[in-house]
Amino acid sequence: IVPYVRGRERSRESASVIQEVRQLVSQGCRDITLLGQNVNSYGKGLEEKINFSTLLRRLNDEVEGDFRIRFMTSHPRDCTRELIDAIADCPKVCKHLHLPVQSGSDRVLKEMNRHYTIEHYLELIQYAKERVPGISLTSDIIVGFPGETREDFEQTLELIKQVGYTSLFTFIYSRRSGTKAEKLPDVVTAEEKSKWFQELLDLQGVIGQEIMDSYVGRRLRVLPEGPGREEGTLTSRSDGNLIVEFPGDPSLVGNFVEVQITGAMNWALKGEVVK
Repeated sequence: IVPYVRGRERSRESASVIQEVRQLVSQGCRDITLLGQNVNSYGKGLEEKINFSTLLRRLNDEVEGDFRIRFMTSHPRDCTRELIDAIADCPKVCKHLHLPVQSGSDRVLKEMNRHYTIEHYLELIQYAKERVPGISLTSDIIVGFPGETREDFEQTLELIKQVGYTSLFTFIYSRRSGTKAEKLPDVVTAEEKSKWFQELLDLQGVIGQEIMDSYVGRRLRVLPEGPGREEGTLTSRSDGNLIVEFPGDPSLVGNFVEVQITGAMNWALKGEVVK
């Protein structure tokens, strides 16, 4: 439904983007997100010859200051090795890739009009792991797309096992007026979809916990964002987009600190400031 709601993509001139980031950094911003419905297709429609990978490199090289760059949302169809190379080569670009796959079934992807295959997707993931060791991978998954079978769903589970996502944004399909999917036959009951959904959550819970456990004992550079859940603690975010909570004074908010990881949940880490 997104293309119908937001209209056609438009790209801003690179000079405008770079100037805005430079201004934000001068005002004290330390974590900047480049946001687009499909940031990978940046540059289309512009007179200047530029793509998103080049924009990342220019921001990394041309804007002075201690800050980091995030971006979302990427589309696997337009994700390239050139983009992954930019993540690997640019110190200011976060080592995190959110690449929404939606389904592990090629048949379902075709029905979704996604224009890529699981083979292509896994090739990108493998290249990212090789070029950016320890990269944090996240994705979107839709359960119960019209016509999805148990076999299709099991292919999604298998994909999740193969990739090893840090976390997932998961949804049960809901109809949207004006889309082709609205007219597709759907024989799976809502009750069955809910069972599949819980099965997916349980699997990701195990995988996510294993990944988070692997951080215990390590040191991470994080940016405190505000109060944590418990009194006297702060919540922060790592380069890999992991939430880290630790005891700390509010004066640390907005300043990078190094934290020793002492504990892990499947959605967040706990730590202590390294003094």
